[in-house]
Amino acid sequence: MTPPSTPPPTGTGGPRPVLEAHGIRKRFPGVLALDGVALRLFPGEVHALMGENGAGKSTLIKVLTGVHPADGGTVLVDGRPHSFTAPLQAQRAGISTVYQEVNLCPNLSVAENILIGREPRRFGLVRWSAMRRRAAELLTGLELDLDVAGPLGAHSLAVQQLVAIVRAVDVSAKVLVLDEPTSSLDREEVAQLFGLVRRLRDRGVAILFVTHFLDQVFDLCDRVTVLRGGRLEGEYPIAELTPVTLVQRMIGGEPAALDRLSGRGRGRGPGAERAAGEPFLRARRLGRQGSIEPYDLDIHAGEVVGLAGLLGSGRTEAARLLFGADSADAGEVSIEGRKVLLRSPRHAIARGIAFCSENRKSEGLVGELTVRENIVLALQAARGWTRPLTRAKQEELARHWIGALDIRPADPEAQVGNLSGGNQQKVLLARWLLTAPRLLILDEPTRGIDIGAKAEIQKLVARLADEGAAVLFVSAELDEVLRLSDRIAVLRDHRLVATLANDDTVTPDRLLTTIATGTDS
Repeated sequence: MTPPSTPPPTGTGGPRPVLEAHGIRKRFPGVLALDGVALRLFPGEVHALMGENGAGKSTLIKVLTGVHPADGGTVLVDGRPHSFTAPLQAQRAGISTVYQEVNLCPNLSVAENILIGREPRRFGLVRWSAMRRRAAELLTGLELDLDVAGPLGAHSLAVQQLVAIVRAVDVSAKVLVLDEPTSSLDREEVAQLFGLVRRLRDRGVAILFVTHFLDQVFDLCDRVTVLRGGRLEGEYPIAELTPVTLVQRMIGGEPAALDRLSGRGRGRGPGAERAAGEPFLRARRLGRQGSIEPYDLDIHAGEVVGLAGLLGSGRTEAARLLFGADSADAGEVSIEGRKVLLRSPRHAIARGIAFCSENRKSEGLVGELTVRENIVLALQAARGWTRPLTRAKQEELARHWIGALDIRPADPEAQVGNLSGGNQQKVLLARWLLTAPRLLILDEPTRGIDIGAKAEIQKLVARLADEGAAVLFVSAELDEVLRLSDRIAVLRDHRLVATLANDDTVTPDRLLTTIATGTDS
């Protein structure tokens, strides 16, 4: 296997990389996002860039495409050094990017989108027939059959992705970066996209493919570079990896290392008793097209159910349906045996469900408000604005939860945006605990916080379940899931593939294998 410090040297007489990056460093305030990262792309290959959230994939792409200037290191295209400070510079060097969100104009025609900014002109006027002819030639050359005169918006998202790729290739791209191009596509659309990618590969284009779908990596890619924590973990031929070994390299450490957990597994007997009776919440064939395939899930009072899987596996999407943050278009939900409709978060809150979003800054806290104002926000919303909490009551509640959760500084009038990440997370928890929820959904509650705050939140989750609350715990960290959960629901590629009782048979190896393969064997 390849040493993690640097990619293997190019063999004598072998092809020269079309793009090389060495020692790339990028720092943002308080964060070293990239620490000496390296990458090589060869003509005529599809190269996967893999890593969990925070690994540095997006930052590396933005450095390579001129969105962010690098703080250190070198980028070479065809052996010549480049220093990109704007996307146009990277594009002129032959590096084009197609992002997850298609950046085209649906009100314009297919031809206009392909050639926008490069329209054939005569005496300053667009030669419309020549433009449509050129667009048709490009599509035919890539074996695509589209009406170039029709509006782009009349086509599916998959076709719009194809048009975006054709446009990128037409600007003389030597390197094509595809950033999560399949996240919103169905299987047939993915197959159509992959057909185009393979044709471009056969033409000699180097393609950097960023995805969270393991199946797609093994189906399409020739090599993979793995990042972890802003550093290069290694570069590997796909043929030398299995899904399990790839997951190990993304997460870090061998499976045995993950087993050294203190007090691992709430599912040690009491969990089985909690799961024996009528569940507090039961979901049957609950799903949302393009988001999460229909799934079944039971959550009992006094039980912690973990949602495990790689980033992009559908964990958040599954949780949001149970809170009404997204509307299900299939299936049903029952609470204590009675069917309910969760059309909005208000309906969920009225039924005793609380949800702490993984993005506490944009979907949770209001940074300009005080700790007090943030803590009472959900309770005040549940009461309605015609029954306002008095200032004295707000201060009483805020001080109680500041003390109970050890929020620092212990000042209810401190602006919450100035608190540390761990204390912000505690404020968000306090907001929902104040509503006395019967089901608490926690989406990555310990992400980005220090070890001490993480341990406190984990203890709080266990205590809430011991006191009778139902908890759905979403985390990318397997040790957390194994330590806290009574049962573990495993998601892969937007499907719930297994639900495991967290007993002595659930080892880190077994959980990793289920995540990587989608089967519990």
